[in-house]
Amino acid sequence: MVVLVTGAQGQLGLCLQSISSQYPHIDFVFCDASMLDITDKANCKAVFAHYRPQYCINAAAYTAVDKAEEEVEKAFAVNAQGAENIAQACLDTQTVLVHISTDFVFDGRQHSPYKETDQPNPQTVYGRSKRAGEEAVRRLLKAHYILRTSWLFSPYGNNFMKTMIKLSESRTAISVVDDQRGTPTNGLDLAVAILDIIGQDRGEYGTYHFSNAGQASWYEFAVAIFKQNQIDIQVHPIASEAYPTKAIRPKYSVLDKSKIKDKFQVMPREWQASIPKF
Repeated sequence: MVVLVTGAQGQLGLCLQSISSQYPHIDFVFCDASMLDITDKANCKAVFAHYRPQYCINAAAYTAVDKAEEEVEKAFAVNAQGAENIAQACLDTQTVLVHISTDFVFDGRQHSPYKETDQPNPQTVYGRSKRAGEEAVRRLLKAHYILRTSWLFSPYGNNFMKTMIKLSESRTAISVVDDQRGTPTNGLDLAVAILDIIGQDRGEYGTYHFSNAGQASWYEFAVAIFKQNQIDIQVHPIASEAYPTKAIRPKYSVLDKSKIKDKFQVMPREWQASIPKF
């Protein structure tokens, strides 16, 4: 089985690379931007024609949420047009696509976990570009799994956990937003869930939600990171207004995982248990 992974040097791509040896029956083709530029339709077509993968995991994305407010065209080029190019390449080679999306497609005004059937209403350029990517995949390709996730962290790339660990090296106290709630997701757990879906593929195509179990605020997440790593630092909860950002963050973006549990028996572990020790 050939599985082609885009965005191989991103956070999720590196997570997939780190566990790939545990799946000897899969021939992984890891493509970074120099090998596969998803914004280049001809490049996508050529790479897919060469490898003819059974599955593609589209982990390539523009994820700089605040910068996207200024780099609108770039965000849409990668997250929307890029997704469309990948979907078209998959259609041409009869490849099943696993496309990674985000909790940012929702507006955060809900007070109960978001289901796949809830209406997207993105409030940021990043969220709108990712929604457009979802729509392109659905329009072009029946054989797809859109997998929305949230608050991704791992030992790789740039993420909240690594930022907290780094800040603790030079500070004795830190302030963290406490009025935005979601679910931290270990990228390694997401990688395993994706490969579980591929391994069980029964044609149950559509949109699914995956994150770790439970919910937290960024403040609670930070406290748990420091506790797990036995770091002595004061953490002060603050309101979002005290830490303004260019892009609006959803106040509530917990994802309901009932569908993925039912269809694929994927049982996410609690987010607290997924925090590694450094």
